[in-house]
Amino acid sequence: MMMGFDTGALLPLSDALQGMLDQLACCCDSEQLPLPEALDRILAEEIVSPLSVPPFDNSAMDGYAVRLADLAAGAPLAVAGKAFAGQPYQGDWPAGHCIRIMTGAPVPEGTEAVVMQEETQVEGELVRFLTQPRPGQNIRRRGEDLAEGARVLAAGLRLSPRELPLLASLGIASVRVRRPLKVAIFSTGDELKPVGTPLAHGDIYDSNRYGVKAMLARLGCECLDLGIIPDDPAQLRAAFLQADREADALITTGGVSVGEADFTKQLLEELGEIGFWKLAIKPGKPFAFGRLPNAWFFGLPGNPVSAMVTFDQLVKPALARLAGQTLAVPLRLAATVTEPLKKSPGRLDFQRGILTQGPNGLEVRSTGSQDSGVFSSLSRANCYIMLEQARGKVAAGETVTVEPFSGLLL
Repeated sequence: MMMGFDTGALLPLSDALQGMLDQLACCCDSEQLPLPEALDRILAEEIVSPLSVPPFDNSAMDGYAVRLADLAAGAPLAVAGKAFAGQPYQGDWPAGHCIRIMTGAPVPEGTEAVVMQEETQVEGELVRFLTQPRPGQNIRRRGEDLAEGARVLAAGLRLSPRELPLLASLGIASVRVRRPLKVAIFSTGDELKPVGTPLAHGDIYDSNRYGVKAMLARLGCECLDLGIIPDDPAQLRAAFLQADREADALITTGGVSVGEADFTKQLLEELGEIGFWKLAIKPGKPFAFGRLPNAWFFGLPGNPVSAMVTFDQLVKPALARLAGQTLAVPLRLAATVTEPLKKSPGRLDFQRGILTQGPNGLEVRSTGSQDSGVFSSLSRANCYIMLEQARGKVAAGETVTVEPFSGLLL
């Protein structure tokens, strides 16, 4: 059951997010893909190492494989042979001898240490050792990185360029991943006009859809762009039905503020379930969450910054849950504010800031006007300055919490 329509109390952000997540589960089935095609896809199963890494004891340095007893007398040693990566030494190893070895080469049986070549001195056919190695020095042991059967990657991880070479090093040629989440989007409002067309008095360009579509691309979602839908019940109904047929989720911008939401509210109550909320955050107080017969619904505010902030803080984790991705905990840091900040108690405020490294630690300053319609405040920023719900104005020198922008906004 959705949270109901409430024009009264403001809902804390954490309650709104948890209220959504409690109702959501992965809706994307899985497929097996070759490793080169799996970048940015979400693992559908745990990866267990099929072998030990490294698969054999090997040298961590260019130098000489030695037995400690041969070094005890302090005399130089003759070289019995050489070991290279891919060409291990396979001959006899007489007493009083060492073996020349290169990085990555399997250490010959009986090796107790590898002495790096910088700690030796070659004297004709002999090698003098300038240091006494400790047992096991410069030897990478079998399974030191990963033991056979160990968990390598957890299900729900988005595969990045860091994971693909790891999987390749294990000989894994293909992985089972989730199909991309498909998300339909449209903007609503008679005042909205497409970019590139002339504006009449009272018109504005539809900018929110560009931001939402870009963020969906960063999340690896497939986007069904339904364009601009006017405030017309028949056209809105057709758009909702198309999104419900063809997508896993629908995101709209505009039409969710009290007084604006009549058409949307009526349609969604007719077609499914809907909760309209007033969130205790700034910017982004109006937000809607609901369910169509087949697709989930997220209604963003019309103000540009409000739409981006509510997407980032609420819709992003919700889509991750639907896509089967493990939710990441946002990175939040303490920083010193370098100038006064305006703030009234009552809502959690996501002011846009510029975070820098100062002489005594992290410092942050505002990007200027924090009005929810001033999109330049977001484009100049690299972080949110998160001012607590009960907090009032902030003086220069006070400590604040900042959340650096993730790859979604950078």
